[in-house]
Amino acid sequence: MTEENAVPESQEDSLVEVQDTPYAQLSVPQQQQRLSELAVVFLKLGTIAFGGPAAHVAMMDDELVKQRQWMSRDRLLDLLGVTNLIPGPNSTELAIHIGYERAGWKGLVIAGACFILPAMLIVWALAAVYVRFQTIPEVGWLLYGVKPVMIAIVLQALWKLGKAAIKDVPTAIAGAVVIAAFFFNVNELVLLLLAGLGVTLYRNLRRGGTTGVTALLPIPGILAQANVATAAVGHATWLQVFLVFLKIGSVLYGGGYVLLAFLQRDLVERTHWLTSQQLLDAVAIGQFTPGPLFTTATFIGYLLAGNAGAIAGTVGIFLPAFVLVALVNPWVPKLRSSPWASGFLDGVNAASLGLMAVVTYTLARETLVDWLTIVVALVSAMIVFRFKVNSVWLVLAGAIVGFLAQRFGWIA
Repeated sequence: MTEENAVPESQEDSLVEVQDTPYAQLSVPQQQQRLSELAVVFLKLGTIAFGGPAAHVAMMDDELVKQRQWMSRDRLLDLLGVTNLIPGPNSTELAIHIGYERAGWKGLVIAGACFILPAMLIVWALAAVYVRFQTIPEVGWLLYGVKPVMIAIVLQALWKLGKAAIKDVPTAIAGAVVIAAFFFNVNELVLLLLAGLGVTLYRNLRRGGTTGVTALLPIPGILAQANVATAAVGHATWLQVFLVFLKIGSVLYGGGYVLLAFLQRDLVERTHWLTSQQLLDAVAIGQFTPGPLFTTATFIGYLLAGNAGAIAGTVGIFLPAFVLVALVNPWVPKLRSSPWASGFLDGVNAASLGLMAVVTYTLARETLVDWLTIVVALVSAMIVFRFKVNSVWLVLAGAIVGFLAQRFGWIA
């Protein structure tokens, strides 16, 4: 560093001191500066965050821990760990946690909204294009090539999550029972609840523990009330869209791909608001764009109720994450050490794995319709399992295959 560019030692100390100072103790200009930094950083991350939750977390680690030194890696890992104890999109919740740590409730809103906004706007625009041109062959064939790639990507996620979720005999049994029960049309919320309760009760009562049982008692009533939102069948209004996605955002464990199971059951099988093809198209576009896969709600909301539906779906699915982070963040240390919360989470994760397996099977039957889709799915699966390839490149390759298939008549 040259003498003219050198930062005086006292100024460096002052910068570090400001970085570590709690938000409430900063002056008004310093508070505004911190909020502006949060907005800029998370708008950037939300614009370039391709590759799913793991990639999002890696980007946050690089940007916020290594470069900006906003927090230690241990603290980042603590926050990441607690996101697995609550429903919702993990990487988005991590962004919300970081915003709350940096600037209280204002930081919570700004960090979360800025991380979501770029993906929401992109998906919203693509939804408008999809509604306008979905009957045109070019668009149909592009998605035709993407769908089998999506099956391979979901299979890889299923494999990776399975290795982490199936920790012992109780979690293996929970996953198997959920798969079997799903085919008997048992409500997926009930399956998640029973799996979580079963695993945590088995583990803790075996050890002779009883403290923590009462904390789990309100869950059945909460889920029962949340499930009312999907009762109506017919044309969707923006309010119905909001209620459906509010319910899903309030109870969905297991990441973005488990969203498929909920959407298939609620919007395809129960209300018939979407076809399976439209659902897979929505998830494919969500995968192709940066940011959280939960912005699939933006796409579906637009299909069901136009611009108001796009906003309602987005707000509905993400709102619980903001509320839960605000409630849980002060209790992070205690939650991470609770055997009851840990056991319930393990059971829910095993159930989520079962739901993922079922929906993958269902969508594969509808997607692999000819020799080319089968080949694309097999090649994609070999690539994702053998190499560390960003999924966005595979989705792009699938779109190109679909375009070439139409142009050169490879499809009968």
